[in-house]
Amino acid sequence: MANKILLSHGSGGKIAHDLIEKSFVKAFDNSLLAKLDDAAVFEAKGMLAFTTDSYVVNPIFFPGGDIGKLSVCGTVNDLAMAGAKPLYLSLAFIIEEGLLQTDLEKIVGSIQKTAKEAGIQIVTGDTKVVNRGTADKIFINTAGVGLVPKGVNISGSNAKPGDKVILSGHIGDHGIAVMSKREGLGFKTRLESDCAPLGGLVAAILKASTDIHAMRDPTRGGLATTLNEIAEQSRVNIRIEEVKIPVREEVLGACEMLGLDPLYVANEGKLIAIVPPENAEKVLTAMRKHKYGKDAAIIGEVRAEHPGQVVMNTVLGASRIVDMLVGDPLPRIC
Repeated sequence: MANKILLSHGSGGKIAHDLIEKSFVKAFDNSLLAKLDDAAVFEAKGMLAFTTDSYVVNPIFFPGGDIGKLSVCGTVNDLAMAGAKPLYLSLAFIIEEGLLQTDLEKIVGSIQKTAKEAGIQIVTGDTKVVNRGTADKIFINTAGVGLVPKGVNISGSNAKPGDKVILSGHIGDHGIAVMSKREGLGFKTRLESDCAPLGGLVAAILKASTDIHAMRDPTRGGLATTLNEIAEQSRVNIRIEEVKIPVREEVLGACEMLGLDPLYVANEGKLIAIVPPENAEKVLTAMRKHKYGKDAAIIGEVRAEHPGQVVMNTVLGASRIVDMLVGDPLPRIC
């Protein structure tokens, strides 16, 4: 049993302290975490962004990532969508008794690598172990803090008629990659999750122009749900062009097989930027120069009529309303 997580690892005793020291503190070493206080204390000047999230993805390892990488990317990206430079991250692990310690080490290693790429420090955290059968291997809760540069005011409520809608790349990769692992689907080419930290891409966008009205990462519910949220928040109409939306053939084929619409499939490494028309081309150029935005495209525009509605011009020349789904077609995707 030495290679598995035991209930005693969550007891607060020596075995718990050993797990924290060997698995977490050593991997995430920095001056704030090393103090091992109950809270991290740090200085910050200016406007802060703060977010929290939980990760329950099934399976915990999937093509292109794992629950550890996902937890960092998801939190960093939520900060980045406010224009913030990610600074500090908290991690809380809820581990089911019996999880292999080698699996925990893989997840911790993935967190360490992704946090380094994202430029964020893990400064506090918590570990709980629950009885076998009362969780599903491991859940992770996070909170993140970032610093918003002066002059940046990005919100889903800021979209204005005339704005252009820019998508950073192919949609649906994450959702289908996770489902392919979960359901044992096979593809001729290897389809991987797009899971990625987008802080660097956002920094490139803001270098091109700080006049960005709205940004979102289309995670659960996909592109369609995210656009509906912005349309509702800003009380505008958003019209998109189906032919301009990048989707991989593997994703289209899997969606057809599973009865899904790629517009509603989750992403974990894409963003939507809604920008004034005069800034659209320079923002698009900046995005295409970054590795996480090389397939970026202008896919639509914001209009005034029928506020709160998203409409898509189809490849057949017709148009259809793109509603927000009532339920989630892909549960446990993040």
